[in-house]
Amino acid sequence: MTKSEFVDQVAANSGLSKKDAGDAVDAVLQTIEEALKRGSEVTFSGFGKFHVAERGAREGRNPSTGEKIQIAASRVPRFTPGSGLKRAVKS
Repeated sequence: MTKSEFVDQVAANSGLSKKDAGDAVDAVLQTIEEALKRGSEVTFSGFGKFHVAERGAREGRNPSTGEKIQIAASRVPRFTPGSGLKRAVKS
């Protein structure tokens, strides 16, 4: 599903216009992004939790040459599904 298809479904399910639904989806995504940048978690009860995980520095290999390279530590976004979402997908 693309973002535009998602916006269309939000508009259909909520009774909002496509423009208002698009603005609402953009606002939700921006709010989640800003919270993660600050290091906060975003939790939707029954749906899941967005959080930031730390990846340590590690050694990797260049696939074309086989040369060892050092991969720097980084922060990455993660999503952990909640029990309600797991049940919905399972059935």
